[in-house]
Amino acid sequence: MNVTFHTLGCKVNQYESEAMLEAMVQGGFRETADHEPADVVVVNSCAVTATGAQKARQALRRAKRQNPGAVMVLTGCWPQAFPLEAEEFADADIVLGTKNRGALLSHVLDYLSSKQRIVDIAPHETGDAFEKMQVSAFHGRTRAFLKIEDGCNRFCSYCIIPYARGRVRSKPLSDIQAEVKELASHGYKEIVLAGINLPAYGQDLGLHLCDAVEAVCEEPGIQRVRLSSLEPEQLTEDVIARLQKQEKLCPQFHLSLQSGCDATLRRMNRHYSADEYRQIVKNLRNAFPGCAITTDIMVGFAGETEEEFRESLAFAEEIGFAKVHVFAYSRRPGTKAYDAPDQVSEKVKEERSRRMIACTLRTQSEFLKAQVGRTEEVLFEQAAEENVYEGYTRNYTPVRVFSACPISGQVLQVKLTEAKEQFCFGEMSVPKKSF
Repeated sequence: MNVTFHTLGCKVNQYESEAMLEAMVQGGFRETADHEPADVVVVNSCAVTATGAQKARQALRRAKRQNPGAVMVLTGCWPQAFPLEAEEFADADIVLGTKNRGALLSHVLDYLSSKQRIVDIAPHETGDAFEKMQVSAFHGRTRAFLKIEDGCNRFCSYCIIPYARGRVRSKPLSDIQAEVKELASHGYKEIVLAGINLPAYGQDLGLHLCDAVEAVCEEPGIQRVRLSSLEPEQLTEDVIARLQKQEKLCPQFHLSLQSGCDATLRRMNRHYSADEYRQIVKNLRNAFPGCAITTDIMVGFAGETEEEFRESLAFAEEIGFAKVHVFAYSRRPGTKAYDAPDQVSEKVKEERSRRMIACTLRTQSEFLKAQVGRTEEVLFEQAAEENVYEGYTRNYTPVRVFSACPISGQVLQVKLTEAKEQFCFGEMSVPKKSF
């Protein structure tokens, strides 16, 4: 029987979809492409914004039209955070949360046998262990994600994720080492460490994120190690100094900002000020010359005045981010900010989004221009168009080159010759290594 996955949201979701797919394949199913008929369709949902649930509904309904008679599975953060809402979504034959993904195969087999709808959303509890799962290969990817942490204890006033993911829990170092070795044996040269609150890794085990970074860097087959999203205040000077010693660590740091205004940050229950963020960026740039600083910025949070927005806008321009994900605040029931006064209108959110995007596209352009003239190691991922391939440098600069031969998966030395709006063009040297 055929199974296909539709994954929404973050790198952790992508990892978990691969783990569930691997379990299904080991159970006798065959992965099928989106355009091919499927007997089982799994939608792994996101709940960060209200549109996440909407996209999950749309994906499941579209898949149901395309695959009449197939088993429809809804899993991920949406059903975990809003179980009653997800349970009432009748288009899903099986509804799972984020705690029991290992039950997917058995639930599918049970449904195929009984045709009885299954809803299994187990609540998170304090003291839950890290769910054991492993991925040996990532279909269609040249980089491998490795989930090492789950859960969050921060309770930012706008965020539903602590309710969807539970408390912080970490993958044992021995399991990380075993999985990295397996991924290296399959030819992966770059590992992206991922977590819901990645810097919180090890809090429950008496360890630190640096321990995980060092363990992955020790694997001989791995050339590059990258970190996904980071909470900035946890990057102390001691932590940065420890990370600096790892030559394989890629100099790209995605430091979640949300706002450059202190008053807004306090209402968000973020754990740093703009000045502290500014100093952390300075420390990273001193330790990792030429590094890329990327971020997320929210506009239109409850109570955000025009003056506060302008303060955030000026801060974004001052920092000079290499890339920014700009998004408007989305009210989530169950969070403190949902009932906060002075909610910002959708019209104002849209207008502020446009202004922030325009600003951050300028800083992105300046960053790309600063890369021209450098010769960098590029891991190529896919063809952007005919005879044009795209990949990323160690500091995550997107690079395109002309090539008459396929070079996906190869690591090449490239001289960056021209900056475009969202990437650099380059000229290849002799290939260094390939997968």
